Amino acid sequence: MSTWKHCSSCKADIDFGQTYWVCNVSTCNRNRMALYFCSVSCWEAHLPTMRHREAWAVEKRAPSASEWERQQAEESAAEARASSSSSSSSSASSSSSSSSPAAAAEASRRKVVPSALAPAGDLPEEILIVVSKLKKYIRARSGMNTSDTVLHKLSDHLRHIADQAIRNAGEDGRKTVLDRDIPPVPRY
Repeated sequence: MSTWKHCSSCKADIDFGQTYWVCNVSTCNRNRMALYFCSVSCWEAHLPTMRHREAWAVEKRAPSASEWERQQAEESAAEARASSSSSSSSSASSSSSSSSPAAAAEASRRKVVPSALAPAGDLPEEILIVVSKLKKYIRARSGMNTSDTVLHKLSDHLRHIADQAIRNAGEDGRKTVLDRDIPPVPRY
């Protein structure tokens, strides 16, 4: 396997150890949506859609195959440590809550389909909202700007709401999530 990534513009292969280009703008270099370009002309092709005020291409070199495997192994080990620590804390909290009789009755009443929710490690952690529309709404409503860190928090909230809707549909024995499955919006 000699391909490291694919060009975000023309989809050409970027091989291990090959020179490639990235955009200097931080929104094009996030872990979840990083853009890689095989040439400066491919980098220039993304400018009209991204509408950066000021941008330039930064030349980089792809890692070797061994470096890439080492990086992937380190990342998967870090994710495993993070998931094991979060699962141990959640299992401790669930065992304390299940000890109450009301919680036990509630758990027996529910008809949750065990395979309805995939393991959290298998799910993509993408942004689930349309960024431009959110920023436009906040600007129109308050005149304020919106930080990019808000997008991850809102996406996490949406995932939580979607998970609850999936559970509600499963309890009703349906395989389709309906509008009535969405939990009500709290009013402040």
